[in-house]
Amino acid sequence: MTSLPKTPRQSLLTLLPLTLQFLWRVVCAFLRNRGILLAGGVGYNILLSIVPLFALMVVLLAGVVDQQHLLEVLSIQARHLAPAHAEVLLDAVRTLLDSRDVIGILGFPVLLLFSSFAFRMLEDALAIIFHAPDTHHPHRRLWVSVALPYAFMLVLGAGLLALTLLVSLASSMNALWLSLFERNLPLAGLSEPMLNLTSFLGVFLLFSAIYKVLPVVTIALRRAVVGGFVAALLWEGVRLLLVFYFANISLVNAVYGSLATLVVVLLSLEVGAIILLLGAQVIAELERNARLGLAWYIDPRRQAVTHVD
Repeated sequence: MTSLPKTPRQSLLTLLPLTLQFLWRVVCAFLRNRGILLAGGVGYNILLSIVPLFALMVVLLAGVVDQQHLLEVLSIQARHLAPAHAEVLLDAVRTLLDSRDVIGILGFPVLLLFSSFAFRMLEDALAIIFHAPDTHHPHRRLWVSVALPYAFMLVLGAGLLALTLLVSLASSMNALWLSLFERNLPLAGLSEPMLNLTSFLGVFLLFSAIYKVLPVVTIALRRAVVGGFVAALLWEGVRLLLVFYFANISLVNAVYGSLATLVVVLLSLEVGAIILLLGAQVIAELERNARLGLAWYIDPRRQAVTHVD
C-alpha cells in the first residue's frame, strides 16, 4: 500500500514541531554549556580588543589610503559592532591615534597583543560549545592557535583596505564628475546604503570564517556558511532593535549615570556574542547528529536512553 504524498500544509505542520523541538534542544545545550557566561567573557574581551584593533588598522593603512576615508568606513563597521554608541569607540580610536608618538615602537606589540584577546577568548568558548564526549579529535597545534587571531586580523585589515579604496575611488570619480558636469554622480547618494550592505556581507563572511576555522573540530563548509548567514541576519535585526531601544526606551542613563555608555557598549557586544555562540551551538548539534548518522531533528540523548531501555 503506497502512502499519498503530503500537501505543503501537512509538510509544514509536520516540520514546525520538529523545528521547535530542535531549537529547544539547542537552547538547552547552550545553557548546559554556560553559553551566557561564555558570551559575557567574549563580549568583555571584544571591548578590550576593538579599540587597539581599529587603531592598529588605521595606523598601518593610513600610509596607503586617505585617513578621512578610512575613518568613514571604520565608522560604519563600528555601528555594526556597537550600534548605540559607535562614536564613542571612534573617539577612543582618534585619541589613540593622536598619541601614537607617545606609544612608540614598543607600544605596538602591546596593542597587537590586546587586539588578539577577543579571538583567543572566542576560540576557547567555541571549544566548549563544540565539545562532544563521543568524538576524539586531536588537539590543535599550539602555533596554529597562536597564529589564528593574527590571521583573522590580517583578513580584517585587507577587507578594510579594500572598502577604503572603493570609497576613495568613488569619491574621486564623483569629484571628477562634479568638475565636468557641475553635479554629483547619480549614484553618489547610495554610498551609505552600499557601505551598510558591504558591512553586512563582511559580518556574514566573518561569522562563517569563525564557524569554519576557529572550532577545534572539523565543520562542514555549507553549515558554516548557513550558520554565518543566519547569525549575521539575526544580529542585523537585533542591532536595529538595540538602536531603537537605547534611543527611545532605555533607562540606562538614569540608572548608571556616567557609566551608561560603557554599559550600553558592553551589553551590545554581549548580545552579539550570544548570537554568535548560539549559531555555533546550532552547528554543533547538526554536526553531532551527522556523525551519529541521525536525522537533524532526532535528539541523540533520547535515542541513547531508548537503546538502553
